[in-house]
Amino acid sequence: MSHESLENLKTTEIKAFVPAKKFAKSKQFYSDLGFTQASDVGGIAYFYYGNCSFLLQDFYEPVHSENFMMHLLVEDAAAWHRQVSASGITEKYAVEVSELAEQPWGMLDFVVTDPSGVLWRIGQSI
Repeated sequence: MSHESLENLKTTEIKAFVPAKKFAKSKQFYSDLGFTQASDVGGIAYFYYGNCSFLLQDFYEPVHSENFMMHLLVEDAAAWHRQVSASGITEKYAVEVSELAEQPWGMLDFVVTDPSGVLWRIGQSI
């Protein structure tokens, strides 16, 4: 297929398959984080927040999970940081939430690590 012919093809969405060590615990974690679970069929749970979504899979490989990263671009990283910090997930799931920091690549962001070791970078462009 030539590059020119791809220009006429439309896309509608791209989603990552996020690994989960303990599927039920991870589903609850993402619900507590504020995502909505729309479905759960055959070891794949569909989560969304606004127009952003991902698929949580009942699959765990330590090296894969601990090197898996997601990036969520938001309009107000400080508000997200306040909400995530107040949610109680750090205590309930023994996960880490970093401080909000201005990054040299032009983002204001913070990091959340999920119960399976997946790193989420939540930030806004500055």
